[in-house]
Amino acid sequence: MQLARKVLIGVGGILLLVLAVGIFLPSRAHVEREILIDAPAATIFALVNDFRQVAKWSPWQESDPNARFEIGGARRGVGATLEWDGDIVGQGSQRITESVPYEKVVSELELGGQGSATVTFALRPSVAGTTVLWSFDAGFGMNLLGRYVGLMLDNIVGGDYESGLRNLKSMAERLPRTDFSDTEIETIVVDAQDIAYLSTTSIPLAAAISESMGDAYFRVLNFIDRNGLTEAGPAISISRGYRGQDLAFDAAIPVHGITDETPRNSQGVLLGKTYAGPAIRVRHVGSYLSLGQTHDKIAAYLAAYGIARNGDAWESYVSDPTRTAEAELITYVYYPVRDSDAP
Repeated sequence: MQLARKVLIGVGGILLLVLAVGIFLPSRAHVEREILIDAPAATIFALVNDFRQVAKWSPWQESDPNARFEIGGARRGVGATLEWDGDIVGQGSQRITESVPYEKVVSELELGGQGSATVTFALRPSVAGTTVLWSFDAGFGMNLLGRYVGLMLDNIVGGDYESGLRNLKSMAERLPRTDFSDTEIETIVVDAQDIAYLSTTSIPLAAAISESMGDAYFRVLNFIDRNGLTEAGPAISISRGYRGQDLAFDAAIPVHGITDETPRNSQGVLLGKTYAGPAIRVRHVGSYLSLGQTHDKIAAYLAAYGIARNGDAWESYVSDPTRTAEAELITYVYYPVRDSDAP
């Protein structure tokens, strides 16, 4: 009895000591890691603002391949959610609560009944690239056990953060380096239009493309006049890739008035329809010579967000170049995308 009493007193003393120390331990814990990535902030933002992209570099999906990860909510940004359940990663959920383009992404974590935490990605561009600061903040209140866990938190998650940032760096630096942060990209659904068009090619030089395009539109306009059709919108050019070393494209004009008697093929001019479905659109202002830069930005955007194209891109020449100053020319650039990938 004496021994048992001493043991109980000793255990009670230890518990009191643990409680007494716990009261004075920090009630909050903070962990952070950072890395410099040779990529634009816009590219990295795309990789941390969409859980489908996060899955491609996350250290936890590698560590627990049999775990269940379920993405839901918004496609990306505020409202996007991730839930998980696994033997190693445990149970939990994450929801993006703040998304500031190219600057930061903040998420709230629910750790399966073990409390909540805030995760932040902060991006700082510089001449050397973009510094990414990944931080974790948790509050324990009067949860004294949680306060003890907080002391070890840096050792618990710090290594995973370092591994994840290395994966993020590797992925970001393999993507196109073009910065698309100054490009306003719309997501729209386009309807099909009837068009008269001529398929043609040109060597990939501005003067040659302009000449080939001019000749093609002249023939299309003659076809429209001969067959009593009316123009229904700006001229468009549909990219068809390359044929050998030549650029291939369709010079097209939307039309009204097609009947059963309208020839479907006359001296190379054909009738057809444009793409219908989800697409991204960019408004390009300025010289046609700089359209290549806009296409490069769109390509970088699609790659960063993992968006798959669903057909050939096209340009719609809204302005009349004979009446509009070169610096004020308006061209809309369209890229069809798969419905499941539409932003």
